Amino acid sequence: MPDMLTKEDVTAHIIAAKKSAGMTWEGIADSIGMSPVWTHSAAMGMNAMPMDKAEALASLLNLPNGAAEVLAESPTKVWTQSVPTDPCIYRFYEIVGVYGPTLKALIQEKFGDGIMSAIDFDMTVERVENPKGDRVEVKMSGKYLGYNSW
Repeated sequence: MPDMLTKEDVTAHIIAAKKSAGMTWEGIADSIGMSPVWTHSAAMGMNAMPMDKAEALASLLNLPNGAAEVLAESPTKVWTQSVPTDPCIYRFYEIVGVYGPTLKALIQEKFGDGIMSAIDFDMTVERVENPKGDRVEVKMSGKYLGYNSW
């Protein structure tokens, strides 16, 4: 019996196939009918793909047999470090550290005691031209979930 593919194996195949084909996440996402943010997250093993999207991605990137089934499995989300060291990821960590309490306070002022869902959630990343230097625009939209009070 051949070795079973893991999420890490499938992610490595995806990255290699993407690079070999010269594709972008935007192009891959368009090809399977999903957003680039969701497509990348699922390809990195952080979300389960519906089987039709997993099969479309496996076909598009010519992934090995069994890859679609792995992409459709529910993930176990594990972060391996407490403070990220990649500069780009660290900046988001820093933003949450500095502005997290502010975001929480403003959300609770507008909605009440609750949170923004990361499940019923959309995010886009855009480049915005600016004479002082191009800007990174990140838009997040999550369903408001109020806490139950008993």
